[in-house]
Amino acid sequence: MRNVKVFLGLLAASMIAGAQARGQAPNNAITSTSSEPATALAEVISAACRGDQTAFANYFTTDNAVAYRALPAEERKRLLQRFALSDVPGKAILSSDQDNHPVIKCETPGGDSEFRFGATRLEENLAFIPVSQVGGQAADFGMVREKGSWKLLSLGLVLLDIKQLAVQWAEADIADRESSAAAALRTLGNAIDSYQRTFGKLPDSLAKLEPGPKNQVSPDQAEMVSAALAAGSDGGYSFRYKLTGGADSSSEHYVIEAVPQDYGTSGRESFFRDADGKVHGADNHGAAADADDPIWTGTSAQ
Repeated sequence: MRNVKVFLGLLAASMIAGAQARGQAPNNAITSTSSEPATALAEVISAACRGDQTAFANYFTTDNAVAYRALPAEERKRLLQRFALSDVPGKAILSSDQDNHPVIKCETPGGDSEFRFGATRLEENLAFIPVSQVGGQAADFGMVREKGSWKLLSLGLVLLDIKQLAVQWAEADIADRESSAAAALRTLGNAIDSYQRTFGKLPDSLAKLEPGPKNQVSPDQAEMVSAALAAGSDGGYSFRYKLTGGADSSSEHYVIEAVPQDYGTSGRESFFRDADGKVHGADNHGAAADADDPIWTGTSAQ
């Protein structure tokens, strides 16, 4: 999984250069034509920046285009967002530098990014284009001429294989959601402990931790976690809070469970925060974890 994440980071950092290339062009803008590999790359980048799934698929090779269109709608959207490195569509402005190489500025609500193309290396039906992110990384994009048009072939030495990449990205997403769920258990535990110190008792339910009216913190709306966590559902996981121990407050303890809402898609690991504050985790095929499961270290159960 570590190698997958390293590759994803490189792919995302570099593909953003391709995610942002169409919009209002200044006077020295390059005329877009897919008969040239650099302008084809600028066009695919533009499609990703705009969030245009249909146009985006047009710049894959035939097999990759078929594989991309066969993905569920949400997966197509997320795959496109990985190329764009943005969860929201942006506006891309295409211009050129003094050597007439494309320069792409992507404007999004979260800020602007600029990407600069280098000289295209053309080898018959293959082309390689260096793209650098201002203040960031650089990588070569491989293009191949297919039926007279230039299509995306590779990033660096890695050939683009949408079917395989979709599987790897899905695995990486699951790992991220699992780590977030384990972290959420710790967040809930810290909030419950703070609630007990503040109000002298444990909360009856997670709902007591939810946000309330501004400057009106109370035992019923302690404003200690997000509304989603207080409702017991966040990031593809369901959270259950249980009181344990004696009848009086001095001997009362609690545990918290977290299970994937859609096993195999939103996560595989189930988690359990015991009365001592330790988080356990295991793949229990969607069933709850308990104190007999291994301690979760942050990346996997041990």
